[in-house]
Amino acid sequence: MSQKTAKPSEEKLKPKLLSVMKNYSKEQFAKDVVAGIVVAIIAIPLSIALALASGVGPEQGLYTAIVAGFFVALLGGSRVQIAGPTAAFATIVAGIVASEQMDGLIISTVIAGILMIIMGFCRFGALIKYIPNTITSGFTFGIALTIVIGQIKDFFGLTFENSPIETVDKLKEIFRCFDSLNGWALLIGCVSLAILILWPKKLDKIPASLIAVIICSLIVKFSDINVNTIGDLYSISSAPPKFTVPEVTFSRVKNLMPNAVTIAVLAAVESLLSCVVSDGMIGSKHRSNMELIAQGTANIGSAFFGGIPATGAIARTAANVKNCSYSYRSCLTLS
Repeated sequence: MSQKTAKPSEEKLKPKLLSVMKNYSKEQFAKDVVAGIVVAIIAIPLSIALALASGVGPEQGLYTAIVAGFFVALLGGSRVQIAGPTAAFATIVAGIVASEQMDGLIISTVIAGILMIIMGFCRFGALIKYIPNTITSGFTFGIALTIVIGQIKDFFGLTFENSPIETVDKLKEIFRCFDSLNGWALLIGCVSLAILILWPKKLDKIPASLIAVIICSLIVKFSDINVNTIGDLYSISSAPPKFTVPEVTFSRVKNLMPNAVTIAVLAAVESLLSCVVSDGMIGSKHRSNMELIAQGTANIGSAFFGGIPATGAIARTAANVKNCSYSYRSCLTLS
């Protein structure tokens, strides 16, 4: 009776996809297709909105969702994790782009991805359980408050005289320019907000964000009201993402290292927290170290194809679980 059992700490560095595919069925594939369509519908407007909040173009958000989402699905340590741009990075990305331009963001994101891969191979994933809940709650609340303040301008249709980056400066600019309020923009914002709040109470199978985008777009299109659209403010390229390598020097890497560390730590924490939440929803257990490696690879890929930092997205992951309702518990024996 010398059979050995693996210790709990000896987590395999093996993508969950390889384990799940052993017992994959046509029924599961059909439900995965439905879930994929729903998550994509949610991700499109959300990725664009988060990219704009981060100070980059709308296509950067779409590139991030496509490239990062692919690598995390392929290599990830969770059965259901969905990756893409998230609100936690909005202020950080906006600051980097404002001071270091897009090339600086690409270099920072690539370095962050390398750091996350190293963290995964060094098995730092288990350290997530030692982070106090009060820190994550406070951090999440702070990010939410920052996003709300950042969206007041567009919600009220204000015209800023300056382009502030810091949250306090945005608040000052809001009060300074509040007399430029656009009543039609406020009305569209209120309609969108009402749909997002009330729609899930009646019909939660169809994403509320999709309904809000469709209804408000139709109102603006056919009523000819004076509201800025994405097409008015940005030129959106229909070309696929191109592989881009910025000019790299030792001095620039040294200067960008603090930004890279910030992105790496934040992406690691948020991704693993999303995995923990999804574990509770499906009764499974993720591989934290493999997830870090996947997230690192996803960020490197996203950066080289013109995207922004990505991480596991709790809202999109929850939508994936909700719309792919087959029993994950039947796969728990796969390790």
